[in-house]
Amino acid sequence: MHEERNSLSALQTIILTAAAMLAFAANSLLCRLALQQGGIDPASFASIRLVSGAITLAAIVRFVRFRAARSSPGHADWLAAAMLFAYVALFSFAYLSLPAGTGALILFGAVQLTMFIVGLRSGEMFGAIAWLGLALAVAGLVYLVSPGVAAPPLLGAALMAVAGVAWGVYSLRGRGVPDPLAATAGNFARAAPLALVLSLLSVANAYANAAGVVLAIASGALTSGLGYVIWYAALSRLSAMRAATVQLSVPLIAAFGGVAFLSEAITPRLAAASVAILGGIALVLASRQKKPRR
Repeated sequence: MHEERNSLSALQTIILTAAAMLAFAANSLLCRLALQQGGIDPASFASIRLVSGAITLAAIVRFVRFRAARSSPGHADWLAAAMLFAYVALFSFAYLSLPAGTGALILFGAVQLTMFIVGLRSGEMFGAIAWLGLALAVAGLVYLVSPGVAAPPLLGAALMAVAGVAWGVYSLRGRGVPDPLAATAGNFARAAPLALVLSLLSVANAYANAAGVVLAIASGALTSGLGYVIWYAALSRLSAMRAATVQLSVPLIAAFGGVAFLSEAITPRLAAASVAILGGIALVLASRQKKPRR
């Protein structure tokens, strides 16, 4: 019975993590479509994304708690909300000047570095096989995006790096929250006003067409709002190091999304990187985590 429970828990973790990674990759594709085709300015995209996510999540929370109206709203995590706003805003502005592959490498490199540093400081340790898997996954990611790494614009690279740190901190704040839905809804509700202030400050440069607005709403309500709830649920079952490693799959999934939805070609480089990244992640997730140092 105990083994069956453990197997079921492991399966749930895999499903939740995979769903979150798909949401993140879809979010990247929506952002690329909206910003790189000139459908909307980055500040407006960030605002609509956060506001639509906040409205969607508030409606879901209200529905779920309809029969438990006296439930506590939970602790207000203003740091998580600030990190969510920083990630969404900086991510949007960075993609104005960065190629998609370079941006993904900088973003998830910063995410990994942030989460690994915190994980190591808290006593989490990788075994040799897991370190090998991590190295293989990173090598595959670098190989996948290497054509665009030569000389990224300094401002765009800096913005994306800070966005990565913000997302790493936001992810770490979500580990162990008792109610992922309520926590994510609260974070979006507190981050949305910050994005609206940003839009007011940059109103002179605001522009949007119908397609850009629809893409921003889809990004906020679906791939961000619901995706982040799923991610917070998965985080309670993952160590910081494993949570960092599995996110290396996002640029790869986004690349295949580009093949499916943006008519991009399948290349030998993409195929080889797929084997390296997914194989590396499999090694990390299959390895036994060493006990924390005392």
